[in-house]
Amino acid sequence: MKYTSVGRSGLKVSRLCLGAWNFGTRTDEQEAFRIMDAALDAGINFFDTANHYPDFEICGRSEEIIGRWFAQGGGRRERVVLATKVYQPMMDPADGPNNEGGLSKYKIRRHLEGSLERLQTDHIDLYQMHHVDRDVGWDEIWEAFGILTYQGKIGYVGSSNFPGWCLAMAQAAARERHGMGLISEQHRYNLLCRLPELEVLPAAQTLGIGVLAYSPLASGALKGEGSPAPEGSGAAKESDQADPHREQFAAYDELCRDLGESGASVATAWILANPALTAAIVGPRTRQQVAASLRAVELDLDQETMSRLDSIFPGPGGPAPEAYAW
Repeated sequence: MKYTSVGRSGLKVSRLCLGAWNFGTRTDEQEAFRIMDAALDAGINFFDTANHYPDFEICGRSEEIIGRWFAQGGGRRERVVLATKVYQPMMDPADGPNNEGGLSKYKIRRHLEGSLERLQTDHIDLYQMHHVDRDVGWDEIWEAFGILTYQGKIGYVGSSNFPGWCLAMAQAAARERHGMGLISEQHRYNLLCRLPELEVLPAAQTLGIGVLAYSPLASGALKGEGSPAPEGSGAAKESDQADPHREQFAAYDELCRDLGESGASVATAWILANPALTAAIVGPRTRQQVAASLRAVELDLDQETMSRLDSIFPGPGGPAPEAYAW
């Protein structure tokens, strides 16, 4: 397994990150345990979840499963760089009017305590804001995270689904307080979704923020050879793009056949080839899918292949303006 630092921090993580959004729905607890054991054995040290995963009806179940896996011992917790998120409603009647999504100081503290209990740990290595909260000022947000960092309950702070200008605002506010600020931004990025190349990726790299790409396979649409999306998954939304993108997928399948590689490996390797990217987050539903995902880390795509991929899945309106380029 290959490892890298997250942004300008000293935190070292594997270039593949294990995402736990399937744990508790499409993946039962015992299979989730096998997935996490297989990932750790393969050198994947970076596990990502969120307090409301796997969905709003059973908020917290994914964290609970990870917590019970940690409780088995064997150095599991010590060997994992653990990331979770805060923002979404947790459907807790005790939250009252504070149940709605947001990043108030009250909510950050309260929801972190819930995550720590479910995960059966005393600290989160990377605590991430799941979305922007435009109703809460950065002074309040950074004060909340500062207290939790001082208490040793969180190590680093990250964001998710932030536009480039919000990354800049967050870092400016943190530096006014003489703080480290964000070390990571988790963002949707894949061959079918290249909009982050315009502002998010260059902003993050300039500001020293690592980028964690989620949905590297576009919810299964980039697995290759017309593989159907898992029934009942969010994949249906993107795999429905197969009709307008039929010619693209046919060309993509041909490229993968020429390379002798799976579409999943090529799509993920393409992400990891970008110097602005820290890691790709994969969400395996089975232990076998963990093994299959490892090939992407070792696959080096040559310039001809990268050019073919650009021609099949062109970026957003051509190259980014020079002022945005990294």
